[in-house]
Amino acid sequence: MKVTDLTHSIYTGMPVFPGTEGPIFEKANTLAKDGFQEAKITMYSHTGTHIDAPAHMLLNGPYLDDFSIDKFIGKALILDFTGLKVPSIELDSIRPYEQKLKEVEFVILKTGWSNYWGEEKYYQDFPYLSEESAQWLAEFNLKGIGIDAISIDSMKTITFPVHKLFMSKHVLIIENLTNLESISKEYFTLSIMPMKNIEADGSPVRAFSIEDEEVK
Repeated sequence: MKVTDLTHSIYTGMPVFPGTEGPIFEKANTLAKDGFQEAKITMYSHTGTHIDAPAHMLLNGPYLDDFSIDKFIGKALILDFTGLKVPSIELDSIRPYEQKLKEVEFVILKTGWSNYWGEEKYYQDFPYLSEESAQWLAEFNLKGIGIDAISIDSMKTITFPVHKLFMSKHVLIIENLTNLESISKEYFTLSIMPMKNIEADGSPVRAFSIEDEEVK
């Protein structure tokens, strides 16, 4: 069994979506003063590698805590778009995987954009799904769709049509994945367990893949 961490570390000064405050870590207690260490952490619910609930953008959409725990784990398929020449991932690039998509619960888009984490380029011209591609993918029986970029929509959008398409189908959106190049198999088990808090519109996750002989 091979387990691969697909999660960016959370730290002060880390990349966050433009306009969002970065996480703050404060020493609440210290060994010298209190005999134990404890930190106070303040951060947004969509910090780092995270998942979006439908409630993030849809009125009356379900929160993460409205789903059962099996929503956050399942068989995944990774699609390689690292050689993409234009930012938009069009339907013609995804349609050939139709049969394989019928067999999985998660689809992960590997673009290589996580290599720019920490650089200004990370926010510019990153790969994203076209609306046509999203409409087509949303018809499959998926639990979630993920990407190794800051958003599954174009940074230029103000309406977030791709987010809303998937959210209307209760498909989780996973953003800021990393280390996807370390996954050696096309199919694997994906785990994206969120924090268990009430009315969670999103949550940082410890995303990881499990590759073994049972996932084919």
